[in-house]
Amino acid sequence: MIGVDIGTTSTKVVLFDLKGQMQAVSRQLYPLYHDQPDFAEEDPNEIFTAVVTGLIEVIQKQQLLPADIKGIAFSSAMHSVILMDQADQPLTRVLTWADNRAEKEAEQLKTATQANALFTRTGVPIHPMSPLTKLMWFKQNQPQLLAQAKQIIGIKEYVLWRLFGRYVEDYSIANATGLFNLNTLDWDEPALALAGIKRAQLPQLVDTDYQLKGMNPAIATKIGLAMDTPVIIGASDGTLSNLGLNAIQPGAVAVTIGTSGAVRMVAPTPQVDPAGRLFTYYLDRTHWVIGGPVNNGGVVFQWVRDQLFPAEQAQAQRDGTDLYEKLTQLAAAIPAGSNGLLCQPYFGGERAPLWNAAARGSYFGLTQSHTRAHIVRATLEGIVYNLNAVLQLLQALTDMPLTIQASGGFAHSQLWCQILADVFGQPINIPASIESSALGAVIVGMKSLGYIDSLDEVKTLVTTTRQVQPLAANVAVYQKIMPLWAEVTEKLTAEYAKIAALQQELSRK
Repeated sequence: MIGVDIGTTSTKVVLFDLKGQMQAVSRQLYPLYHDQPDFAEEDPNEIFTAVVTGLIEVIQKQQLLPADIKGIAFSSAMHSVILMDQADQPLTRVLTWADNRAEKEAEQLKTATQANALFTRTGVPIHPMSPLTKLMWFKQNQPQLLAQAKQIIGIKEYVLWRLFGRYVEDYSIANATGLFNLNTLDWDEPALALAGIKRAQLPQLVDTDYQLKGMNPAIATKIGLAMDTPVIIGASDGTLSNLGLNAIQPGAVAVTIGTSGAVRMVAPTPQVDPAGRLFTYYLDRTHWVIGGPVNNGGVVFQWVRDQLFPAEQAQAQRDGTDLYEKLTQLAAAIPAGSNGLLCQPYFGGERAPLWNAAARGSYFGLTQSHTRAHIVRATLEGIVYNLNAVLQLLQALTDMPLTIQASGGFAHSQLWCQILADVFGQPINIPASIESSALGAVIVGMKSLGYIDSLDEVKTLVTTTRQVQPLAANVAVYQKIMPLWAEVTEKLTAEYAKIAALQQELSRK
């Protein structure tokens, strides 16, 4: 089985055997375009090319014949928007979850009388990330373009359109749009009215185990697939990550840090946070994922690398080495707490726990004794402090003891995992496969094809390679620091809007 995980800056194509063991992986990168302030877009054709290239690479690497491939299942990043014209060509790039152009529309909707009822029906916090608010932005700023749209889709739907010539969308991705009623499993008419669109402009809704067949013959031949290879539509990357980590039992929490990050757990029925701070997303009819996404994960670490270590980055590129490893070694030499240097990691606005697109990053407590190494460690700690704030919201909502499963690129790093264990104050379990979203997609595919009877059989497919224990001395330091970190964040809240407005004003001059 092949899992295709379409992410924000890369697509990973991962081959698994039917016991859930990873056999091969291909990672294809593509850029994120920031042509204007608050814009964060991708080229849909570059992503489609990445999917096709990744499939070809894995199939050729393993010398697979078409008959060897039992099925392909998809995972995808949430909250993307593409407007398609009458000739089924993109009118826009992909607006990603990180696109904050709809900040004004989101703030207006938050204060509307229907805001709470809307959140209760859809399970999606009101924020510029959501396709609902993005479409409200088009309605307000480019109404003619919105009216031209024959179809309004996300990136997974675009890839499947190119492969099969059909517009279909799974319940899980639809649930993350803000346009989907989680009680009826259908498009929400009041939300469509707010967005200024019609039901006919949206894809056919299907369950996450839905199978597509009849791939475009030319594309199938190019990839090395049979036309009738089953393609399972799958779900969103966040919900599938929980599944791929075996974090679908009560109290099991999945923590991921890639470009962004998230903290999520699973409930048997949809459970909505009364304060609107956590999302509720569909995986299947008996598994609903509740949690909070954060904008600022590995992308902040990348900023530190690129802006504070340009010479070292240039040398690493010449040497073909990984500068991240060197930076974590620098950070590991700094004691827990970074000698009192705190990082508010809100470089790209923030979703959970703030839900404030105007939030901005800062370093608090800088002195002449701090070095670049302190900044590196403080940045890693600030990212984890923010994840811990989301974890506290989840624990308050569910009121149950938690176990932590971790995945994402950060799980490669012993230091990241140790900081996570120390800040959370409990052991962190690292599964054997950190490609959890791709594995989750494959597990949904295996159930769809009859290789397993239930998603709960994931426990036989996922094994833990190691457990990272918290260090008592570090836990004590972080428990002293985190209340101050939270206090600083709260005190800056009013200033975030002011500095964001000033930045916009200055950028126009």
